[in-house]
Amino acid sequence: MAQATRQHDHRHGPLSVLNTDGRAHPVENAFAAATIVLGLVAFVTSFFAGLHILASWVGLVGVLTGLRGQMISATTAERFLLIIGLGMAAFGLYLGMANGGFFDGFFGDRHGGFSAL
Repeated sequence: MAQATRQHDHRHGPLSVLNTDGRAHPVENAFAAATIVLGLVAFVTSFFAGLHILASWVGLVGVLTGLRGQMISATTAERFLLIIGLGMAAFGLYLGMANGGFFDGFFGDRHGGFSAL
């Protein structure tokens, strides 16, 4: 009856609901949380054309973070949040790129190419 006397870890954090297998996954949970936050920032800022540089960079970092999180995720709940965050980050990245991209205005004017040429 060793199974009946198994000790449960009673530490509950805000991301403990992602540990559906009963083990703690702090790194994997951090990747899931970071991807959600970055995806949300990229998604919201992508609706403002003047914030396209922020949306593009945050979206790119969110996509890369989400992809790395997918590679190391341990539970389905983590993967679910990672996919939601990846979708929001990719949307922000693509809309930010459509509005001007990563460097618009830093290396030349917006509509005429590089001003030095």
